[in-house]
Parts: sequence; C-alpha cells; structure tokens
Amino acid sequence: MLQPIVHYGIHFGLPLVFALVFFKNSWSKAYIIMILGMLIDLDHVLADPIFDANRCSINFHPLHTYYAMCMYILLLLFKKTRLIGIGLCIHIIADYVDCYLM
Repeated sequence: MLQPIVHYGIHFGLPLVFALVFFKNSWSKAYIIMILGMLIDLDHVLADPIFDANRCSINFHPLHTYYAMCMYILLLLFKKTRLIGIGLCIHIIADYVDCYLM
C-alpha cells in the first residue's frame, strides 16, 4: 500500500521540489521538463507482460539499464541537458526505491 505512494511521490514530488528550490524563476517549465523523464517508461512496451507489479525495472528494461543510467548522469554535466538529466535520474531513483520496497 505504501509502495505506490512513495513511488509516485518521488516521480511527481521530487521534481517539484527541485523546480521550486533551484529554478524559482521558471519553476513550471523546469518541472514539466523533469516530468518528461517519465517517458523512458515507454520501454515497458517491449516487455512481456508490459506491466508486472513484482518486476524490478532496473536493469530489466532497455532505458533502465546501468548503461543508460551512465548517459543520464552525463546529461547533468551540460547546462542545456541538465533538466532532462535531473528528471531521468529522479525517475531512476523512484524505480530503485520501488525495487527496494518490493
């Protein structure tokens, strides 16, 4: 019962906190860009079944692999891609917490 609250709280709440604290002048734009990090869940359509409540996404889906995570971290280094990188890293953190709580 607590797992979905924590998972989606991180997915939607942590980007909002980042946006409000670090991007005060354009927090709404920053928030939307970070939320777009959830698009990496499109790789779930490659799995069979598409959704499995007992499956950990980390290192299972292509965009949730350790190689992909290295790329997301690299996005943090450049100002133009930083918000995307933050959103993707927050997404991965949410999925890690989800796996831990399973």
